[in-house]
Amino acid sequence: MAATGVLPFIRGVDLSGNDFKGGYFPDHVKAMTSLRWLKLNRTGLCYLPEELSSLQKLEHLSVSHNNLTTLHGELSGLPCLRAIVARANSLKNSGVPDDIFQLDDLSVLDLSYNQLTECPRDLENAKNMLVLNLSHNSIDNIPNQLFINLTDLLYLDLSENKLESLPPQMRRLVHLQTLILNNNPLLHAQLRQLPAMTALQTLHLRNTQRTQSNLPTSLESLTNLADVDLACNELSRVPECLYTLSSLCRLNLSSNQISELSLCIDQWTQLETLNLSRNQLTSLPSAICKLTKLKKLYLNSNRLDFDGIPSGIGKLTSLEEFMAANNNLELIPESLCRCTKLKKLVLNKNRLVTLPEAVHFLTDVEILDVRENPNLVMPPKPVDKTSEWYNIDFSLQNQLRLAGASPATVAAAAAGSGTKDPTARKMRLRRRKDSAAQDDQAKQVLKGMSDVAQEKNKKLEENGDMKYTDPKTRRWDQSLEKPQLNYSEFFTEDVGQIPGVSVWQIENFVPTLVDEAFNGKFYEADCYIVLKTFLDDSSSLTWEIYYWIGQEATLDKKASAAIHAVNLRNYLGAQCRTIREEMGDESDEFSQVFDHEISYIEGGSASGFYTVEDAQYITRLYRVYGKKNIKLEPVTLKAASLDPRFVFLLDNGLEISVWRGTQATLSSTTKARLFAEKINKNERKGKAEITLLSQSQEPPEFWEVLGGRPEEIKANVPDDFQPAKPKLYKVGLGLGYLELPQINYKLSVEHQKRPKVDLLPEMRLLQSLLDTKAVYILDCWSDVFIWVGRKSPRLVRAAALKLGQELCSMLHRPRHAMVIRNLEGTECQVFKSKFKNWDDVLKVDYTRNAESVLQAKGLAGKVKKDAEKKDQMKADLTALFLPRQPPMALTEAEQLMEEWNEDLDGMEGFVLEGKKFARLPEEEFGHFHTQDCYVFLCRYWVPVEYEDEAEKKKTSGGKGDGEGGEEDEEEEQEEKQPEEDFQCIVYFWQGREASNMGWLTFTFSLQKKFESLFPGKLEVVRMTQQQENPKFLSHFKRKFIIHKGKRKSKDNNLQPSLYHVRTNGSALCTRCIQINTDSCLLNSEFCFILKVPFESTDNQGIVYTWVGRAADPEEAKLAEEIMNHMFDDSYSKQVINEGEEPENFFWVGIGGQKAYDEDADYMKYSRLFRCSNEKGYFSVSEKCSDFCQDDLADDDIMLLDNGREVYMWVGTQTSQVEIKLSLKACQVYIQHMRSKAAEHPRKLRLVRKGNEPHPFTRCFHAWGVFRKPPA
Repeated sequence: MAATGVLPFIRGVDLSGNDFKGGYFPDHVKAMTSLRWLKLNRTGLCYLPEELSSLQKLEHLSVSHNNLTTLHGELSGLPCLRAIVARANSLKNSGVPDDIFQLDDLSVLDLSYNQLTECPRDLENAKNMLVLNLSHNSIDNIPNQLFINLTDLLYLDLSENKLESLPPQMRRLVHLQTLILNNNPLLHAQLRQLPAMTALQTLHLRNTQRTQSNLPTSLESLTNLADVDLACNELSRVPECLYTLSSLCRLNLSSNQISELSLCIDQWTQLETLNLSRNQLTSLPSAICKLTKLKKLYLNSNRLDFDGIPSGIGKLTSLEEFMAANNNLELIPESLCRCTKLKKLVLNKNRLVTLPEAVHFLTDVEILDVRENPNLVMPPKPVDKTSEWYNIDFSLQNQLRLAGASPATVAAAAAGSGTKDPTARKMRLRRRKDSAAQDDQAKQVLKGMSDVAQEKNKKLEENGDMKYTDPKTRRWDQSLEKPQLNYSEFFTEDVGQIPGVSVWQIENFVPTLVDEAFNGKFYEADCYIVLKTFLDDSSSLTWEIYYWIGQEATLDKKASAAIHAVNLRNYLGAQCRTIREEMGDESDEFSQVFDHEISYIEGGSASGFYTVEDAQYITRLYRVYGKKNIKLEPVTLKAASLDPRFVFLLDNGLEISVWRGTQATLSSTTKARLFAEKINKNERKGKAEITLLSQSQEPPEFWEVLGGRPEEIKANVPDDFQPAKPKLYKVGLGLGYLELPQINYKLSVEHQKRPKVDLLPEMRLLQSLLDTKAVYILDCWSDVFIWVGRKSPRLVRAAALKLGQELCSMLHRPRHAMVIRNLEGTECQVFKSKFKNWDDVLKVDYTRNAESVLQAKGLAGKVKKDAEKKDQMKADLTALFLPRQPPMALTEAEQLMEEWNEDLDGMEGFVLEGKKFARLPEEEFGHFHTQDCYVFLCRYWVPVEYEDEAEKKKTSGGKGDGEGGEEDEEEEQEEKQPEEDFQCIVYFWQGREASNMGWLTFTFSLQKKFESLFPGKLEVVRMTQQQENPKFLSHFKRKFIIHKGKRKSKDNNLQPSLYHVRTNGSALCTRCIQINTDSCLLNSEFCFILKVPFESTDNQGIVYTWVGRAADPEEAKLAEEIMNHMFDDSYSKQVINEGEEPENFFWVGIGGQKAYDEDADYMKYSRLFRCSNEKGYFSVSEKCSDFCQDDLADDDIMLLDNGREVYMWVGTQTSQVEIKLSLKACQVYIQHMRSKAAEHPRKLRLVRKGNEPHPFTRCFHAWGVFRKPPA
């Protein structure tokens, strides 16, 4: 046990998710004598631990989702116990002790999801019961005496049982607020008790066999009833008793037999959610338009058509969700598009022909689902009439700063933009000297400007306006421009907005908010800032700001207190002065702030200044696992920990080694290397040396760190290895107590609105969970991380460190487990890897637009800051500043190709012939035609995967509607991973000139056949020519040939044909494409294949492989192999070098000798960017290095950099706003490249679609006419 002394002060702790099977339970819990609440959910407990007997102050105990068969033991000896939550166990009636109901304070009992067959005995003795949950059991009867005593109940859940009747004594529950009776056979229960429950707010009667005859005639007395669920019953119309509910907010009538609605629904003036899905409605009454507070309307699976939706539905101004899937709608009323708050519009499985044009003005829509409407044609997007004036700072320095560049980079860009060219300066001086006439003209211009200024001043004097007559009368500091400062890093938004006193303590040059309980208590060696907020006589906020100097305070604290006191005044826009107060000499006004109760405490925090010392690093060994996002698992620092199937990372301070086992994948090695680079950059200041090691090639120093070289490296990681699920605790601190609750990150962040359980993705932590004002403990079993927010109180930090030590020693852990402290902003990479998409890149935002600048005059302080936040324009130019993607090395590409082909178990090809797909002969694999469609079925072996979580969720009980938001229960069960499995991927390839009929034919014929053969294991990937998947390309081993025309066309063999072999960025992306037979398309840095056909029967023709003088030797060898692969021995084949071409056949066959390019330097620099505002803001993104002509989007602006020019390509459907913003972005990019590569200055060129010059088109492989929209 760690001797920290904090255990007796812990008031609550959540130990859920730990493994307490087999009788193990931490002894540390005995020392938590002040414990008020304890959570032990999902810990595998089979019985209550004996240690609970020491917790005499325990009030709340939660032991849900365990294997408990009995609650007998220590509970009756806990006199303060108020709440027992034991849901989802294996409890029977014999396992529930009678004596717990004798506890005086017991008010909460949850025994749901157990095996009870009747109500627990003596339950009626718990007279103070407020919450009772007995749902999801097998109870068939409720004793009459139960509700005689339990009259104070507020919440009662009896759903998912076998109840056929309810005791009449339920009418005594006059305080009951929530009653849930779902899924009980209550056919003969008349529910006459309901009108007596006058406090009822929630009533759920889902699937209880409700009809018109077994509901009360009136519920008028239930004035508080706001939530009613009558789904899955046999109602033919809306019960009349519901119309009397004036406070109704949510009504669920789904899955009934309702065919019409009454006009009386306008009585529900407070209704916010109405679910009428799965009924027989043909129309909605016009009265529904009077429900002005309605936010969610669900009408799925009815019989509604266009006339069935009232035209006045646009009056529902609060509507956020409208769902009418699976109806007979051909159109929707245009007025529906006037519901400007609409976020979700679901219209799939209808008969829609089109939508109103106004649908484009629903700017808040997040989901628009119009699937399975085969005749739907989307309306054209209206002309963009956005204002053409923008207050956007496109300077290189500002855009680099917004993109997250370091201050040094920004400063270098500023210096680079202002550098002088001495040669150019001499030329200018020489021209100026030689042209005296120009000087005379310049003098005349200056004289004319001064004369105009004098005349203007005279007119101002005559008009009596003295504001500009004497500029010297203004003080020098009044003409200075004050920079915009951001104080939100130090002070929160609500500072000074509520009357009261706030105190900050200076710590490491930064003010840290002090808890209110410690106001008036000052450390002698510290400095403080005190803010008093009060209302003056006119009821407006007024402030007094003091900064208090301790007698033993260091210089850095004194200066920081004075500076931040002024910052606080500026932040608030206050007019008061900042007042200095010294220890022992405080003014009466300052003492009055704390009611003259000021006390001093010896000591204080350390100085912000520090001495430079050599950093001490702890040597650690990590196993790298995971596929998409790698994670690191610490292991014992021994050679025996190595496993040939994995990659390991050895962190030895300034020496980082990445060790790759013989069976480890290349992708894991690459990602581990990138991870090591991040560690070096962020934690070692770039001083560490990173070494890549392969198994059996390790240096002696590597084995010295691991304690010696082993005789053999064996697989030691279990096949069913699953990493421990991280647990995130938030440290709570109050007067005399500590709390350690867990954060349920599964539903708190990733799913703000509860989704269906079967759709939940794998949950991972998100950075947004961490609050800068708090301290967190992340328990990863092998490591315990303490994350300290920058604005967290000092006492919480100290308590968290001790709690982390206790938590580490409390549970069984490996010997190498450590407690690691992380300060916000300086987190280690291992800690970041536990979170999903933790990214250090700053978000990029535009400045305010011109209108908000004009409106913000005269505002100050926080009001001004809030005004500036409004109407901001978001944008992203980050892609312009990222370096060009380097080409992949040939060895690396070949290794990746080899790995993908090792996983390939088999491949079958099909080609569209007429209206059917015919099997493609294997000798034609790798040959494609621009007018054909191909299908390849690939079967892959799938290795054993180590998922983040091995738990699956399943729902218990009745499933909700998804859109109704009903409460579902979750249970977890483990699923064993198969040792080996397979997956099938169907690649559909469509040529540039092929129609869409191939895709439709495949969808309705071949795809269905494949899905029936491989259920659950099939993935379909659709590709178009030159936009292929790299994995698909790898299966043809760089022999990927694209011919013009159709596969069986005979015309292709009669004319000479020219093929261009080219690699884009990676050897994986090598293609041999037929181009126009024209010698001007040759290039000295590439290889070409020319076929010249003969009319002879014994010799079909001659084929040349033309090798440019600057071509890559490997590519020349590949071109010869492709030639031999393409043509059989009936052709004569020759390899010729540039300059050795035979006149008779080569130049004649290619159409005559013409001038052609002799270099391809553009291949080293070419980059393609896309400028678009389709996301709702202007953004620039880069296409991969393997781009093609079809990547030029007609409705966007494209930027092409070839090393000499930057072409701004404008599509035919581009808006004026995109053109203007893209032009500015292009200028920013040219300026940035000038500062980065001054030896290659770029020039700006404007290109319209269809008028592209040769320097533009040669950057694209096999440029041709633009593809028309396929039929």
